[in-house]
Amino acid sequence: MASFIDEILGTPLKDSRERKKGNVLFGVTVFLLSESIIFVSFFLTYIILRLSTYPWLPPGVSGPELSLAVWINTIILLSSSLIIYLAEQALKKKKLIEFRLLWLTTSVMGTYFLVGTFKEWQGLDFGLSTGLVGSTFYLLTGFHGLHVLAGIFLQMLMLVRSFIPGNYNRGHYGVTSVSLFWHFVDGIWVILFSLLYLW
Repeated sequence: MASFIDEILGTPLKDSRERKKGNVLFGVTVFLLSESIIFVSFFLTYIILRLSTYPWLPPGVSGPELSLAVWINTIILLSSSLIIYLAEQALKKKKLIEFRLLWLTTSVMGTYFLVGTFKEWQGLDFGLSTGLVGSTFYLLTGFHGLHVLAGIFLQMLMLVRSFIPGNYNRGHYGVTSVSLFWHFVDGIWVILFSLLYLW
């Protein structure tokens, strides 16, 4: 059947699929670059404000602390990049059950990170309106949290699609795109973690 379609269209299906994959990955790359510009502008704003404001912490405010919970949250989120990579590899090998388990594990790890972030917010001794430290901290972690939430939503969408028979016969561009987005979100957290907790 494929060769019959090839003859009618005059274009091999494999070439068509490669072009589609290239278009999808190009679109995702452009999207991630645009998101990077937003994050870089936030990072630069934070750095400039931090360097030009003295004292950075208002009286009586200790600021975000590098607690054990923050370390665990960070390790779980960064480890999820390995899990989603393994899920993608399982799908390439057509191991659908393994893919689903690993993919779901990634979503659970992302959810754990979000819950941990929310719990951390509740335990902080400053709020959104507590000077620049409060507004920048909540803006940065909140915007990143929205991206984690979007990543979990997309992962759930891909998980549901994996139950459609023959869904991945023509490729798994959606899975690759979501995986790239997740690696991006994890990479952004490394920068945020360094700025907010290590600096």
